[in-house]
Amino acid sequence: QVQLVESGGGLMQAGGSLRLSCAASGSIFSGSTVDWYRQAPGKQRELVAAITSAGSTNYADSVKGRFTISRDNAKKMVFLQMNGLKPEDTAVYYCHAVRRVDGRSYWGQGTQVTVSS
Repeated sequence: QVQLVESGGGLMQAGGSLRLSCAASGSIFSGSTVDWYRQAPGKQRELVAAITSAGSTNYADSVKGRFTISRDNAKKMVFLQMNGLKPEDTAVYYCHAVRRVDGRSYWGQGTQVTVSS
């Protein structure tokens, strides 16, 4: 059974840092690009950062220079280091991956990040 489980969210003051983790289990992760998305109240879900199996990364313009995505393939985990947090970063953050063998998409349950001004 494939699962993506996020952790590390919480309440932080503006300018602070948080590190989100995504733990994968089941027949996923190897060879997969893993993404972090976020969804703020009343807004569409948006891509924040992505990392390929080879370690290439991509970021939304709004987080470039502040957020860093990384992965540990041996532990089947992906991380999102968030520095310089802003109130507009407040959202539920989701881990996402597509299984290579069949193209099926998987989402985690989400973790809330709240940044106070």
